[in-house]
Amino acid sequence: MKDLYALLVFARVAEMKSFSRAADSLGIQKGRVSIVIRGLEREVGVALLHRTTRRVQLTEDGRAFYSRARDLLADAQELQSMFSGQASLRGRLRVDLPTELARSVVIPALPDLLMTHPELELELSSTDRRVDLVQEGFDCVLRLGPIVDETLVARPLGKLRMTNAASPNYLERYGMPRTLDDLRSQRHRMVSYTRTLGARHACWEYPSGDGYASLPLPTSIQVNSVQTYHAAGLAGIGLIQAGYSALAHHIQSGALMEILPDLRPEPLAASLVVAHRRNLSQRVRAFMKWIEGVLEPYFD
Repeated sequence: MKDLYALLVFARVAEMKSFSRAADSLGIQKGRVSIVIRGLEREVGVALLHRTTRRVQLTEDGRAFYSRARDLLADAQELQSMFSGQASLRGRLRVDLPTELARSVVIPALPDLLMTHPELELELSSTDRRVDLVQEGFDCVLRLGPIVDETLVARPLGKLRMTNAASPNYLERYGMPRTLDDLRSQRHRMVSYTRTLGARHACWEYPSGDGYASLPLPTSIQVNSVQTYHAAGLAGIGLIQAGYSALAHHIQSGALMEILPDLRPEPLAASLVVAHRRNLSQRVRAFMKWIEGVLEPYFD
């Protein structure tokens, strides 16, 4: 092959399942993408993609070709940068982060990263849904909690400390709990977070023996947004249990008070997830090291 450009275009179409989205992400016209793919298929002698008016899918040959193409592109990228040492990172890096962690921890730390690497083209998505790394073209994703997709590769970063908190005006009404028994005797109420409204209400989590147990408490309100959950705690609607990284500035300002510090919920595992184990790009490796350093003060 004359160069790797055709492989790059093909990989982007395969990942995004769309000629139009691939063209937009590469900054070229859709017609150019079609020309490159047709030329590549002529060169290799097989059809790599099924095209319909609604979607684009890999053929059987296309799936095998895509797997090798990804490795070859990663090898080429490594070869290009192997003698760069501490040179500035360059090129696109598409990352997805949990919304609240992005807002409270990652975004405030980003200026230093971008000043160090001004040619890094960072595309940052922040959402609390589980994105599709391959189809949506993400290089890596930061996920909290267990990794349920066994086809992905998770690199553990650490466990984020959790905390129990309530607003001062709430504690004036109900009292400061010192023990689990106080939660019931003082008739405390909690804010319940769930991804699906109407689902079973959450319980109050606490350490017990070698593990963790749950204490049912009355619920003041049920919400399906992390930001709304925090806002309900700040408003004095009920007790909340959340990541310390998101609540630290509220606790430091006095807007929230930490309660039951010896009975915190189970720390939340943080992992950087990639689609392939082999040949992580220099950009992904550098981002992994950087974000681990950013999160380290909040690890339990």
